[in-house]
Amino acid sequence: MSERSGGVRPVIEAMPFSRIGQVAMAGLGDPEVIALWFGESDVPTPAFICEAAAAALRRGHTFYTFKRGIPELRQAIAGYLSALHAAPVAAERVIVTSSGMSGIMLMAQALIEPGDNMVILSPVWPNINDAVTALGGEARAVALTPATDGGWRLDMDRLLAACDARTRAIFINSPSNPTGWMMRREEQQALLDVARRRGVWLIADEVYGRILYTGAPAAPSLLDIAAPEDRVVVINSFSKSWAMTGWRLGWLVAPREIQGVADKLVEFNTSGAPTFLQHAAVTAIAEGDGFIAAMVARCRAGRDLVVPALQRFPRVRVAAPEGAFYAFAGIDGLEDSLAFAKEVLARAKVGVAPGAAFGLGGEGHIRLCFASAPERLAKALDRLAPLLG
Repeated sequence: MSERSGGVRPVIEAMPFSRIGQVAMAGLGDPEVIALWFGESDVPTPAFICEAAAAALRRGHTFYTFKRGIPELRQAIAGYLSALHAAPVAAERVIVTSSGMSGIMLMAQALIEPGDNMVILSPVWPNINDAVTALGGEARAVALTPATDGGWRLDMDRLLAACDARTRAIFINSPSNPTGWMMRREEQQALLDVARRRGVWLIADEVYGRILYTGAPAAPSLLDIAAPEDRVVVINSFSKSWAMTGWRLGWLVAPREIQGVADKLVEFNTSGAPTFLQHAAVTAIAEGDGFIAAMVARCRAGRDLVVPALQRFPRVRVAAPEGAFYAFAGIDGLEDSLAFAKEVLARAKVGVAPGAAFGLGGEGHIRLCFASAPERLAKALDRLAPLLG
């Protein structure tokens, strides 16, 4: 038997540390830093959800439960999605996960073998790439096309040309982290048609589906057009819309073909999400519409403050995003966004995410989360001005 350095798989040992984490670890705990590097609001989870969790604890909901999630939550999610989208979603298709990332990893484990690839639209939250790499697969990035105004568009021909005989799935995040790009209905239909012909899976990260600025209640979703047995998996989370980032609770909607597999993988990974948190999530869905509306209004105000302020700098290219809560700003002449993010932290005491963290198409950008109070954002912009001018 050959020896391996460190006793762990070389592919895991060689994986880089998160570039966002490298910046954040240098500034976490510093009270002077305005942290805009992570994807979360400065608003804590609303009290009615917290109280529901405490009440569930008092009622003794501290035992093991259904791996797929408690029936009450699966039914609540199904009802929520059925009301939000054009096609009904049955509770049997819903699997509760221990975070949206857990759902992503479950699907990578279910589909990817060494030598397989997943085609991933980029720039993108980096963890999906790392999940595929960890399993010995190839994370095959296809970049969105930058527009002259700082926005982005999808080149469908280029996306499909990246697929080959070893492509197991296509991964789409819409609305996008970090770009705010949103997939159009005709693009979703074209992709679904191709997936049906080729038999590949579509994995849609729709975590930001409620955080959008078009006036619609939700972004276009594959749930609107896919049949229940299509090879389509839609992943979502309680983190963003309900300000529950630290709760680590999400869900996926899947066809019958993969439900039993996902059930087994939940057992092997986490054995299920904490029971009392699931009861609180039922309350979040039942009583949270007003909070979601307020969150969208807060993010819209942040967007309308941050984007025009950045656009005033001649070096900066950024468009107002249609969804999510990030300004993904391209900076002319920027070649090392990680070094620049560290410089911003040291000199301006503002935490931003380096664009290089988001893979192909991301270098030369920084990402700022604008889901914060206007006065906090204004202070951060004042501090950034000398570095962007």
